[in-house]
Amino acid sequence: MKIALLGKGKTGRLLIELAESRPGHTVSVFDRARRPSASLLEHHDCIVSFLPGDAFMAYIPDLIASGVPVVTGSTGFTWPGGRTAFSRELAGKGLTWISGSNFSLGMNLVYTMIHALRDAEALLQGARYELHEVHHTSKKDSPSGTALSWKEWLGREVHITSERTGDVTGLHTLTLTTSHEKISLTHEALDRKLFAEGALWAAEQLCTGKPDLAPGLHEFRETVQRYLITSPLNEERP
Repeated sequence: MKIALLGKGKTGRLLIELAESRPGHTVSVFDRARRPSASLLEHHDCIVSFLPGDAFMAYIPDLIASGVPVVTGSTGFTWPGGRTAFSRELAGKGLTWISGSNFSLGMNLVYTMIHALRDAEALLQGARYELHEVHHTSKKDSPSGTALSWKEWLGREVHITSERTGDVTGLHTLTLTTSHEKISLTHEALDRKLFAEGALWAAEQLCTGKPDLAPGLHEFRETVQRYLITSPLNEERP
């Protein structure tokens, strides 16, 4: 698989290391010194981006023109015309993209847990939600894309606080508090490799067609859930 990598930051370098350790994978890096034009990108099997949101936005026309599937972990921006309209635009051109605010495969377990917590108000009187996220000092967007996803998954009013310190890869804690008890759910990224691994997994799914994704813009979480449903391992369970 020929991968076009946009940006060579911390996670990008790990993706290169991981991809090149696997047979048949090659990575071409595009950055300010080598801009990702459509004519250069079209010779690849998949495009992966970890660029800041504003930089990624600037390259969207070239990405579309290349006709190559895209996996993007870029955050801190709004899809042109809104996510739904942009997905329709991609579908109309026969393009399939996957986006995610967090490429941790384990985050899908967190999604299930958060959905359980969202019903707490029906059981626990006076339930209040708070979400605190911590990242490295060079992370620009605040709150993080993951924190905003957690809020969306919860579907409840939640107070979000952010902290930028040291070289923290990513720490998110959702706390449910009542008058008599407190419940906390924490996800801590111990190694940035987990984001590179998840992005590479997504790129491989786009190239192999497993799971079969219709043209358009798909969330990474939804792609993983779809994969789990169609997995042969799932069929073996009683």
